[in-house]
Amino acid sequence: MTNDGRIDARDWALLGVLSVLWGGSFFFNGLALRGFPPLTLVLLRVTLAALILLPWLRVYRVEFPAGISGWMPFVAVALFNNVLPFSLIVLGQTTIASGLASILNATTPLFTVIVMAVSGEERLSPQRVAGVTIGLIGVTILRGGLDLDLAGQGTGIALCLAAALSYGVAALLARRHLAKSPPLATATFQLTASSVMMAVIAGIVDRPWRLALPGPTTWLAVIGLAVLSTALAYIVFFQILRRSGATNVMLVTLLVPLTAILLGGVVLGETISAREILGALVIGSALLVMDGRVLRLAR
Repeated sequence: MTNDGRIDARDWALLGVLSVLWGGSFFFNGLALRGFPPLTLVLLRVTLAALILLPWLRVYRVEFPAGISGWMPFVAVALFNNVLPFSLIVLGQTTIASGLASILNATTPLFTVIVMAVSGEERLSPQRVAGVTIGLIGVTILRGGLDLDLAGQGTGIALCLAAALSYGVAALLARRHLAKSPPLATATFQLTASSVMMAVIAGIVDRPWRLALPGPTTWLAVIGLAVLSTALAYIVFFQILRRSGATNVMLVTLLVPLTAILLGGVVLGETISAREILGALVIGSALLVMDGRVLRLAR
């Protein structure tokens, strides 16, 4: 991480990649929830992702944590980075649309800034608060406003906001206790711990062995969720966290709605409206404010 908290060009590129990988999770969730209950879906997501990454530990000769004390940091990060937020988001998406869920997820940098400041880990600078606030305004413009129905959507909104707070706590724990852990090891061990916890929770609540098997579309969504939006995404996530810090890596949630719009325009040929262009410009200005180099150059 640079001394002034800036993000270098490599990590900006990685943030873009991560925004695409995580942006797809809302789409995959929406499809997979048609065939699986929420907690079983989370169980499948983390377990398949862990199984994908475990063989790579042998390839790169990564050692497993030693004893209970070695596993505890990964268990703590798994709880706040996977088990709680994944469960809260999919439960929230049963009552609110994926677009609204992605907007609420974009509050993660704000919660992360607050968590880091309260813990004394990072300074609560006006520049960071202003940048995150501008970014949230941009995301709201991009998605066409909040259009909240608190009577019918209040629970889903609260669950998604709680997930955003959980991500902020996870970033703090990972920075404090796993800063020297290789990204592959951190991703694999936290997903392995998540799999054990979710097996207990989903087993008690959903009893997945009693569920009817869904169709191929649902399974493809689960595979995409596990491979792209979880296994690969967390390797990228912990790489950025290790290099650029917790607040900076959580900027990805501002980029997720933006990349979804751009991919729709480039890949699917969807029309990009003037409102979406305005929202993108506002988000871009927010990222420039957070980065700080343009402001220092202006001075």
